[in-house]
Amino acid sequence: MILIVMGVSGSGKTTVGKMLAQEMGWPFYEGDDLHPQANIEKMARGTHLDDTDREPWIRSLRGLIRTLTGQSQNAVVACSALKERHRQVLLKETRNLRFVYLKGEVNLIEERLKERKSHFMKATLLKSQFDTLEEPDGAIVVDVRQEPAVIVARINAELAKSD
Repeated sequence: MILIVMGVSGSGKTTVGKMLAQEMGWPFYEGDDLHPQANIEKMARGTHLDDTDREPWIRSLRGLIRTLTGQSQNAVVACSALKERHRQVLLKETRNLRFVYLKGEVNLIEERLKERKSHFMKATLLKSQFDTLEEPDGAIVVDVRQEPAVIVARINAELAKSD
């Protein structure tokens, strides 16, 4: 199974994804690592990405998922996956993939982003992410106000229900 931990920047995808992967004994992949350098530079300048910018990134993520599923490997992948059509690309030809949506309010996530110092994603871009976000149907939805350990436990409980 591939679990995609998704949501806007600052929702806790990396923190929760790493904890979830460790608990499950699965590898963790950071979707931001697959962004082309031009995308990283653009976001670092405070400019939001458009669909043309996101396209090579989504293709790279799809390639990663294709490789993992081809090797019958379980994994946790953190990526924003903000648009339904992007999620459909990630799902293509993959039966054993689930989305976990880390849902939060703008004010809480904005505060988190302001505290981050080493990430290229600027807090000023949060509004564009919420504007782009199309909330997923059929995902495991978890409120990000909870502590990461509680979120991971909730995700595991939801996964256990679907077994």
